[in-house]
Amino acid sequence: MPLAGPRGATLRCVSTTAEQTATWRRYGVLLAVPGARRFWVAGIVGRFPISTLGISLVLLVEGATGSYGFAGAVSATALVAQAAVAVLQGRWLDRFGQRRVLVPASATWALGLAMVAVCVEYDAPTALVLAFAAVAGAAQPNVGGCTRARWAHVLDGPADRDSAFALEAVADEVVFMTGPVVVTALAAAWHPLAGLVAAVVVGLTGALALAAQRATEPPAHRPVRGGPAPAAMPWGTVLPLAVAMLCLGSLFGAAEVATVALAAEQGAPAVAGVLLALWATGSLVAGLVTGALVLRRHPLTRTRLGALALTVAMSPLIVLDQLWLVAPVLLVGGLAIAPTLIAIISTAEQAVPSSRLTEGLAVLQTGIAAGVAPGSLFAGLVVDARGAHAAYVVCVVSGALALLATLPARR
Repeated sequence: MPLAGPRGATLRCVSTTAEQTATWRRYGVLLAVPGARRFWVAGIVGRFPISTLGISLVLLVEGATGSYGFAGAVSATALVAQAAVAVLQGRWLDRFGQRRVLVPASATWALGLAMVAVCVEYDAPTALVLAFAAVAGAAQPNVGGCTRARWAHVLDGPADRDSAFALEAVADEVVFMTGPVVVTALAAAWHPLAGLVAAVVVGLTGALALAAQRATEPPAHRPVRGGPAPAAMPWGTVLPLAVAMLCLGSLFGAAEVATVALAAEQGAPAVAGVLLALWATGSLVAGLVTGALVLRRHPLTRTRLGALALTVAMSPLIVLDQLWLVAPVLLVGGLAIAPTLIAIISTAEQAVPSSRLTEGLAVLQTGIAAGVAPGSLFAGLVVDARGAHAAYVVCVVSGALALLATLPARR
């Protein structure tokens, strides 16, 4: 069933009948949309820094100064600045267009990180290092939001967009599974600076490649003096979803700390990486399956079911004390992650006007980023007081709060 797409293009609707069920060909059809494969690949490359920037800065600063405290402060400064400016950058992307924002933002981001490296190398004052880290974090281009906005622009039909957002979730999982391994290996094999250089080069290449693709770029929605007022943001939907994302971020941060602590308590600290990889693998597989299905439930309903499933799946970890039992539980728990995140993005995409979509998605991304740090902190405090098992309580409580946060959300 052909659909009229943007700029007069003809797009194929993947979900042609209500009776159609899972088919892996949906992904092939999506990527066959003119320009889709190119911007999707550019988006994967461009978001490489989201999983590598923090650890790259830690490796660089600690290698030069010997201080993990200072390294953590530099990394945290960049991440906090990124979260603080993400929504504003999303608004600019909607108003002025992706090319006009991505190009200067990418250049500023790369220059800021280069100055961080120079300042660290030449033992510049702490305030100067932190200032350049803040500049770099604030300017980091929102590549993931840009690619999701492009999918919403080139596709017609919520089922097709669900599948596209599943592709984006899979891309996120791949980046988070491979990025830290790559930069850590580079830093260990050559120089602590190698990981940061790789993150900058790869991220800059992807962002600029995305900005250069004009055919699939959503139109700019710059306000016109005397014209109609900008479309209103549906805060009755966006804010509850943002709070839910914050709670999920807390769950993710707490799970990482609790899992690392549990492996250390069991005398096998190296197993923590395997356990977390299983968790991410479950999410990746579930994301692929979700995108291959034609889902009939409203995404807000799927969001609530996903938050409930994630909460229930993490509950056994409070009492399990054998790593061979923890592994399958984490794998099963991971199955609920990507479908829940996909449903949240789909709910927002259906509710937020296209003229403010990137801004709305940035609000959600800021929520999940803001939740990781407190989740890690609370879990760490619980580990110190009661042990690793008790820290999984933070995960369960965070999941329950995420479910409660979605209840006031409007369709």
